[in-house]
Amino acid sequence: MAELIKNKDVMIKLQEEVKQKINSSSSMAESEISKLPYLNACIKETLRLHPPVPLLLPHRAIQTSEVLNYTIPCGAKLLVNIWAIGRDPKLWEDPLSFKPERFLGSNLDFRGKDFEFIPFGAGRRMCPGLPSGITSVRSILASLILRFDWLLPDDQDQAKLDMNEKFGVTLQKDKPLQLILKHLN
Repeated sequence: MAELIKNKDVMIKLQEEVKQKINSSSSMAESEISKLPYLNACIKETLRLHPPVPLLLPHRAIQTSEVLNYTIPCGAKLLVNIWAIGRDPKLWEDPLSFKPERFLGSNLDFRGKDFEFIPFGAGRRMCPGLPSGITSVRSILASLILRFDWLLPDDQDQAKLDMNEKFGVTLQKDKPLQLILKHLN
């Protein structure tokens, strides 16, 4: 929500997509929601910039290997910095900007096969809650976007919204987001 509030043009485009393709009088079906390309692109872009867990749990090298001219000795503990991968300018054009359009028409997915985008890990140790988590996020976000308009308190400037993060086991905003919602008819 913070990225959508800060990037008003993205929020407007997402609201238009959800309102056009979801009938507000009926319950939203997951089959409808999963087919909203801009909603899915916004979720992917958020996960790229703000992965739920900034570092994958340590893995141990089972044999001595060479990766990009670095020797990794057998038994070494390895951490994967997902946060840094999502902001790497070698992998992403304008990596610090929130641009959901980069995922439109792209087959890049967060299911662990594209190593430049692994917010939930990859392989056998990938997050087991991924399918239900993504389904929930899609449904909740589509519902909130469809039924409410979102404002910052005291007419704060959206462009100056503090996006600093607090690192820990999970990644959180340093200052929690506070919003005022207005029900739409």
